[in-house]
Amino acid sequence: MSSEEIVVWKGRSNQIVNFWPFVTGILIAIALIVGAFYSSGWVAAGAIIPLVYCGWIWLQTKCKVFEFTSERIRLYQGVFSQDIDEVELYRVKDTRILKPFWFRIFGLSTIVLNTSDRTCPTVEIKAVKDGTGIREKLRKQVEMLRDKKRVREVDFEGSDGDEMEFEGDEM
Repeated sequence: MSSEEIVVWKGRSNQIVNFWPFVTGILIAIALIVGAFYSSGWVAAGAIIPLVYCGWIWLQTKCKVFEFTSERIRLYQGVFSQDIDEVELYRVKDTRILKPFWFRIFGLSTIVLNTSDRTCPTVEIKAVKDGTGIREKLRKQVEMLRDKKRVREVDFEGSDGDEMEFEGDEM
């Protein structure tokens, strides 16, 4: 088996996650333009602000890319400068698929990954097509990587629900 890291899946959220901000921004812009007929024409210039906001959130969603490879999950985000978060694949504890009504209409779902990584305990991949298939690929890759590295994910919880920390045996 090759030790080279390969990309298993790469994608981004669908722009449907911005539906309500888009609708709100467009309605405000229309209201300002209509309001300009009853007052100063300068009011219509204010319509630029909600349209710029809509463009900004569209661009933020477009620039957020999820990638999972044979070794890790990467999240690239940022418009002007890019921030890259990484989680080792074997640290994925469990996964959930969320299919709200609004997403089901468009055949989309959200994949929620709970990890044991302290810097990135939850990864949410919103509004993707074939979420169940992506989750299945991810699950198989996690199990294969755990077998390869001979690691297992184990949770230790105390009686009060907090995680227990072991510092070693005392004599």
